[in-house]
Amino acid sequence: MKLSARNRINARVVGVTRGEATANVEMDAGGTRLVASITVEAADELALFEGQEVIAVVKASDVILAVADDPAGG
Repeated sequence: MKLSARNRINARVVGVTRGEATANVEMDAGGTRLVASITVEAADELALFEGQEVIAVVKASDVILAVADDPAGG
């Protein structure tokens, strides 16, 4: 597999919850919980199962940060 995306995270599937159109895939990436929402069709094509090793590829156009109104955190 070759991809131009550089944000790749090795993870293990810990659960797949299928809805009518969307499947939420919960992953463990070295102790960090990740969740990907994908189509049920894509989940079926990937034949995802608990314990499977996967690569989460993150491609986002924005990352938004927020801070408290009081910089001291109060």
